Amino acid sequence: MRRVTWCGHDSLWGGRWSAGRLDSVVPGGRGAGDPGQGYGGTAGALGEGRVGLVTSWEELVSAVLVGTDRRPVPGGDPQVEAPVALLSAAAVEVVRLRAGQRLVPGETLPAAPAEHKPVMPEAAVARLTRILGGEQQRLLPEWLEAAAAAGLRLPPHLLPEVLGHGVRDRSIRDHLGVLAGRRGAWLAGLNPAWGFLAEAPGCRQGEAETDAWELGTRGDRFHYLRHLRRNDPAKARELLAATWAKETPDDRAAFIEALQYGLSPDDEPFLEAALDDRRREVRNRAVDLLSRLPESRLARRMAQRAARCLFREGDGFSAKPPAACDAAMERDGIRAAAPGGSGKRGWWLQQVVARTPLGFWPGHLGLSVDRVARLDLGDWAREVRVGWERAAVLQGDAVWARALFAVEPLADLLAVLPPQERAVRAAGVVRGHAVDGQLIMLLGGVPGPWGVPLAEAVLHKIVETVAVQPWNVSELGRLAGERVDPALAVHTAAFSPDANIQNIAATLQFRDEMLKELQ
Repeated sequence: MRRVTWCGHDSLWGGRWSAGRLDSVVPGGRGAGDPGQGYGGTAGALGEGRVGLVTSWEELVSAVLVGTDRRPVPGGDPQVEAPVALLSAAAVEVVRLRAGQRLVPGETLPAAPAEHKPVMPEAAVARLTRILGGEQQRLLPEWLEAAAAAGLRLPPHLLPEVLGHGVRDRSIRDHLGVLAGRRGAWLAGLNPAWGFLAEAPGCRQGEAETDAWELGTRGDRFHYLRHLRRNDPAKARELLAATWAKETPDDRAAFIEALQYGLSPDDEPFLEAALDDRRREVRNRAVDLLSRLPESRLARRMAQRAARCLFREGDGFSAKPPAACDAAMERDGIRAAAPGGSGKRGWWLQQVVARTPLGFWPGHLGLSVDRVARLDLGDWAREVRVGWERAAVLQGDAVWARALFAVEPLADLLAVLPPQERAVRAAGVVRGHAVDGQLIMLLGGVPGPWGVPLAEAVLHKIVETVAVQPWNVSELGRLAGERVDPALAVHTAAFSPDANIQNIAATLQFRDEMLKELQ
């Protein structure tokens, strides 16, 4: 292994050097496979426009892997030993890729625009530096969310590394639009790998809000539309309808999401027309939204289909899936092709049930919601129950979610319930359930901060499990450290001397300090 230093940056390369040549060399160390990794750049993204003796990372790796005796160094100086030329070229390429700027002759970069927001406090910067360095790194999304909510701005020297995380993790990109500031938007124009920032809300900070719809990025326009829907749904719908035909398919798919806010029967004509959109994502979202409107034409069509699929028969109940999926069903969001391992008719039945207004079933079957949820429907029971579960989540119906959760405790159903009830029911499942993947999945669907009832149930479960299966608590402990209310750090530390509990307490203390620094 040889360390090459160029302009203050280290690159590790390992292999066998013999008889003046380099054999079987592999890059090592941070970002070895792609030196732009972690800095947003990639060889493919930045390889265009190279000049002079600058070679692409792929060419260098190709020469490295076969050895310098069998393949000459691309662009190498014949007066320099091949191994030395190869390592020198690699060092130059590493720095070039991490710089985040394409090499072009004679181009003067525009200056970064002035910032309008103050940079975050030094203590918060120090904490972020520790997280980026590997300490409690799983807390980075929470740190970014809290910092963005506080309206803070990242210091310039940390922007490249944080944007590199945004390349790999889509879930944090909205926060980066706020935190990166104007300099972040400027950097995104220099490195294609950071182009996602242009679509994040807040990247055009400083512009009048009234200009957001006309001049903003997709993210800015969506957030403006969402804000308007919450305050004046009709005006927002009219604004969207006026530009709908001119919007790109991607923009239509994004903007129709905003209609979930302030959804009302007045939105039905627009959404019904969207069922004929060329973009499948637009059609699917229109179906989802129309399913939440029990008096919509789509809801009535689904109820008619559902009545033929599930009905009273003598003293019992029968389920009969559709015999075919016709064009009208497909227009209403029923997918004809079943997923692997599923039968077509069962798949169609599940989708019809999922799109039918839940209020239809008690009257149609003559049963209460609790009794409907416990019906035994023979061969098609599973498809019907999954359809009801999907409908409860889609329609946000807490009554149905509660009834179905009693039959099958699923995280998706738990998410529909009010926060306090959600925590109480989750705690009950924890107390009566062994630690396994199903429990972890259930708790993963319960957002933080977890209060005392759920926190204590989880801590008890960890201590109980450590006594018999000490290897089986790591994931539950990690989840507890990330979700328990950080104000319970001292309470947790006093709960048990067990190392797993103390590790959770340490994470909670770290989070508590982290969040206070951002206030």
